[in-house]
Amino acid sequence: MPLVPPGARSTHLDLAGGRVRVLRAEPDVHTARPPLLLIHGGGSDNAAISWYRLFEQFGPERAVYAPDLPGFGHTEGIPAPGGPDRQADFVARVAEALGIGRVVVVGVSMGGDIAMNLALRHPHLVDRLVLIGPGGLAPRFGSRTTQFAAWLFAQLPDAALRPLTMLSNRFVAQALKAMVADVDTLPAPVREEFIAEARRNPTSEGYLRYNQATLGRREMRNNLLPQVHRISVPTLFFHGALDPLVNPRGSQVAVRLMPDAELVLVPDCGHWAQVEASERFETELRTFLAAGR
Repeated sequence: MPLVPPGARSTHLDLAGGRVRVLRAEPDVHTARPPLLLIHGGGSDNAAISWYRLFEQFGPERAVYAPDLPGFGHTEGIPAPGGPDRQADFVARVAEALGIGRVVVVGVSMGGDIAMNLALRHPHLVDRLVLIGPGGLAPRFGSRTTQFAAWLFAQLPDAALRPLTMLSNRFVAQALKAMVADVDTLPAPVREEFIAEARRNPTSEGYLRYNQATLGRREMRNNLLPQVHRISVPTLFFHGALDPLVNPRGSQVAVRLMPDAELVLVPDCGHWAQVEASERFETELRTFLAAGR
């Protein structure tokens, strides 16, 4: 059975020739507060995994929507868009289909990259931004040698890439332990769904296309550091200090470049900061939202 977080219900949108699963929660009484629009990360992630706790925490007071992106979770029949710019355009279409106006966009990792692109490409949709260990803020993936090797790998034909991805997904439980500072901070349903997602989508099609679009021969094609100064909406960065996948330096640099941004650097916390440090995240998000109501 697909995981549905506490406080959420699972719905589907007919869109782009397929079906988009959208997890959602709405308060019983109408509120003028902007909804939360949640964008999950890459790899073996989906909306139920990254946002497991947020529906129960925030659904009673404002609407919460979290789609599975194409190539992830339980969205079906839609080709993976590729890079974060095209994924942002897709998320904008989802928002339009849901009939929601300006939203607070919350994105983690790859989803943070998409969220920034959404703010740049569709500024009329974005009231505030919350970025958790966001991608898209690095000129290069490690060293020059590492960058070139990653780009070279992404150039392999699908006939080679897909079997290699399927092989790596066999070790997804070990990968999860490497992502976080303490795997015991993750709820058991989240850990189980992460492994189940790798089995359901063994080729990680959505993430595969994202990596192909963003990895350049010498540098990252999705580096937004030269553009983040154009994002004027209030922005909260929430980043684990021990994040092994996305260096916190990108968030630190972006905060200095943006006109209205703040950073919460969480000690003893890895890549999945909103799940690993869920109580701290709820507190910081509530404080951030209260400033804009």
